[in-house]
Amino acid sequence: MRILITGARRGIGAAIALGLAEEDLVLHHLGAARECEAIAAGCRNAEVIEADLADPARVLALAAEAGPVDVVVNNAAFASYTAWDAVALQEWNTAFAVNVTAPMLLAQALAPGMRDRGWGRIVNITSATVRMGGPSGPAYVAAKAALTGLTGSLARSLGPYGITVNAVSPGAIRTESETEGLGGRTQEQLDADVLARQAVQRRLAPDDLVGCVRFLLSDGASAVTGQVIEVGGGLIAL
Repeated sequence: MRILITGARRGIGAAIALGLAEEDLVLHHLGAARECEAIAAGCRNAEVIEADLADPARVLALAAEAGPVDVVVNNAAFASYTAWDAVALQEWNTAFAVNVTAPMLLAQALAPGMRDRGWGRIVNITSATVRMGGPSGPAYVAAKAALTGLTGSLARSLGPYGITVNAVSPGAIRTESETEGLGGRTQEQLDADVLARQAVQRRLAPDDLVGCVRFLLSDGASAVTGQVIEVGGGLIAL
């Protein structure tokens, strides 16, 4: 399989890349070539491409440079913690450009090749904040909710061609981004708050997402499409 992973320089994207290291990978990043190349070094065959996903032209260029791919993992995200009464229109638009428009443009560019070959997989990384309403700000939550809707629409449209489209919804995953956005709390305070909400009594790591992604790419998941799979240790229940 040839797999494009966006936002592959660290965190969940890097973990997915290393979890699929035996495949042919295209690893996307923005302004972090050295970090992404270090991830690529741990893979059997990986190339690194830089692109600003807020720029539609660069999204299409990324698709062209990636070439025919069998799988797209839309992991790259634009985070926003700005409150509803302070978020600027530019920030709102950037959140939607990166989190929703870029995955749609990649589908338009790359799914026709999957259709012609009769097989493909699209995996969108969404967020538990869609069902929780936070703690991220409204730009991020609304954009990820739109990505969930896009997942269902693409699943319906592409299913007849052997292409499945699903979303993986991480819970409170302990990543570099989490550490950067503590918002005045200590790590210990955040850990205690998360564990009070989770059923699984340990902090989750990016590697916890890998098994789910691998399953969705397998032939055993050929009947699974249009789904949002929560991987959050029970943070979100039925």
